[in-house]
Formats: sequence, structure tokens, C-alpha cells
Amino acid sequence: MLPKSPLAPEGFPELPAIAGVDLATTAAGVRYKSRDDVLLMRFCEGTRVAGVFTRSLTAGAPVVWCKQALEGGRARAFLVNSGNANAFTGNRGMESAMRTVAATARSVGCTETEVFIASTGVIGEVLPDERITAKLDELMGRLDRSGWEAAARAIMTTDTFPKAATRKAMIGDVEVTLNGIAKGSGMIAPDMATMLSFVATDADLPAEVLQRLLTAANDRSFNSITVDGDTSTSDTLLLAATGRAGNTKVERAGDPLLRDFARALESLLIDLAHQVVRDGEGAQKFVTIEVRGAASARAARRIGLSIANSPLVKTAIAGEDANWGRIVMAVGKAGEKADRDRLSVAIGGVTIAEKGQPREGYDEAPVAAHMKGREILIEVDIGIGRGKATVWTCDLTHGYIDINADYRS
Repeated sequence: MLPKSPLAPEGFPELPAIAGVDLATTAAGVRYKSRDDVLLMRFCEGTRVAGVFTRSLTAGAPVVWCKQALEGGRARAFLVNSGNANAFTGNRGMESAMRTVAATARSVGCTETEVFIASTGVIGEVLPDERITAKLDELMGRLDRSGWEAAARAIMTTDTFPKAATRKAMIGDVEVTLNGIAKGSGMIAPDMATMLSFVATDADLPAEVLQRLLTAANDRSFNSITVDGDTSTSDTLLLAATGRAGNTKVERAGDPLLRDFARALESLLIDLAHQVVRDGEGAQKFVTIEVRGAASARAARRIGLSIANSPLVKTAIAGEDANWGRIVMAVGKAGEKADRDRLSVAIGGVTIAEKGQPREGYDEAPVAAHMKGREILIEVDIGIGRGKATVWTCDLTHGYIDINADYRS
């Protein structure tokens, strides 16, 4: 086990039970010994589902299946394993995925298209699916509504702490609950930027509405983080809505009745996304990059990600060096409109460069003190438009090399 990240939350949040959602975990020995590595989430009949997946052209078999199953808009089960990504495994990988889906559907008593699967771990090794399906009866017997922390732990790989969040929202005069878990600490970059995340709510919403809300919230959360610039083959974000809250029926994502729910969903996903960054492999500092004055919001985010993904910027932050020249470099290489003589850079709230040169007479002491902290703020004003975006990342330390050099051994 890796030591817990210094950026980790103080503890695991208390997640309430959600009507229509049961969870169970078990140790199947997919890769790890003496720890749970399989999660089953079972949902009541009528549960609607939405999802967002990696855009990798070498996506794993579970992602291929989930994209197809999502067309049905209904879910009765999520089955997740850690330790093996079932990616780049050819026909054998797809056959393994389909055996897992079929066995889960029989156990739960649903159609195969209501079963969603996800796998995370080593790429290129055939998934021993028989170890997972052999545990289905045990999983079914363990299902209950309180297993959220065990669920978050079972899907971990190089994570150093389990990740979860919960929110409440009002739809009309009815309160609904949202719970979410996530895993991820490396191979984190947009499209979409996490390894795995599963969210459940008791809200009653159509699949089409869920999909629009999830896509928008994902864009401002998981698609705005990066640890190392590498997009996983397995990225999966699923949202299940059991409909048990009994709220007023809503047929449009833009309905004013959904404003609070949309706010809560985005807040929950941002919370989970931040936790992924805080558990970045070897991370010692959590970095917020705020870009404004760009030609568009899209341009602002692209510039922000250029800064966040720069090894030179990230290693400077690790070394507690306010090297603003590297930030300027990253702005220039982003491929978006910029003007050197309008650009300004601030670190920790102190402007250190503006109008194409260092700011005359700025006091370096507070900037140096800020760089020694765990929370780093970088602000960049492009100075040419109104586009703005916020991106989150972490520093790049030798710990990242140590973890990934030994990942398969």
C-alpha cells in the first residue's frame, strides 16, 4: 500500500442510503491479494442511466459494451473490478466482458443491456472473468444500502484513499439525494478525465435529461482536471437515477425545476474530480489555474490545460519555484490566440509579470511563501477577450516515477 496522500481529505464522508440502491463488495483475486476488488451496485426496476466515457481509440472492452448498453437508457446493475483493465485484449477481452454481463444479468434478473461493467488496472492482460462471476452469488447475498465506503475502496488501484461525495437538492418541493464515488490517481487527462466514477440518485428523471445534465457537469469537472496528460483506456462515468424520490416529472434538462439538481450534480462531480487530483500519483501540491481574458471559454480551458500539463511548470511547482517564464511558455504553445504584451501572470494573488515583462518592484517574499504551501493558485489574464476557465492539477514529483516504474511488478 502506498502512503496516504498529504492532500487527502480528513476522512470519508457519511453517505446516506439511497432508495433503490444496494451495494456489495468481495475479494475475487483478480490481481490483488487479501482485499476487495469487485463491486456490485444493484438498482431497482425502472432505474434510468446516463454515461460519459473515454474518447481513447484503444478503449477497453467494458467501455465498448457500456456505450452500446447506454442506448437502452435503463440500468439494474453496475459490476466493477479493479486490478485488470480488460483493455487491448482483443476478442478474448470482449468475450470475457460478455460472459460477465450475461452472468450478472442472470443473477440480478434483468436484461443484459441493463448491466453496465467497468474495469481498471493493468492494460493488455486477459481478464480472469471466472474469478468475478464465481463471486456473484456471494455479492447478491451481501447487498445492502450502507456499503459506500467499501465500494469506494474496492475500485482503487494506485489510489491512496477512497473518494466519495454526497449532495442534496430540491426538485420542486421534493428533496433528492446524490451519492458518488470515484477512483483515479494516474493516467488522468480530459476526455473524460478520471478513471472510474459512479453516481446514484433517487431523483425521477428521464435518461435523456440525465444525459444532458451529466455531460454538462462532466465538462466543468472531470474534463477540467489533469494529473499527467494521459487519457485512460477505461474512463467511465455513470449516473443512475432510481426514481424513488417521487419528485414532479421533468421532461427538459433546461426546466427551472432542475436548477438546484444541476447545481448539486456539478458540485458533487467537482468534489470527486478534486479528490482525484489530490491523489495524483506522488502529488504534494494541489494546483488551481484560473485563466481569463481569452478569446473564448474553450480557448481559456485549452490554455489552462497547456499550463497544467507542462512538465516544466509542474516540476517548478514541486520545487517551490515561482518560475513564471514556464507559465508564459505554456500559454504560447497552447495554440490559442494570445498577445505577449497584454499577458499578465499572478501566483498566490500577487501579479509577477505583465505587459510582456516582469512587474517592476513586485515583492517576491509572499510568492515564495505561497509556493511552500499545499494549495497553489496560478492566475493568467490573456488580455484579449472575455473567455475564462478553471483547471485543476497537481505537481510532478519523483514519486510519480517511482509508482509508475513499478506498476506491473
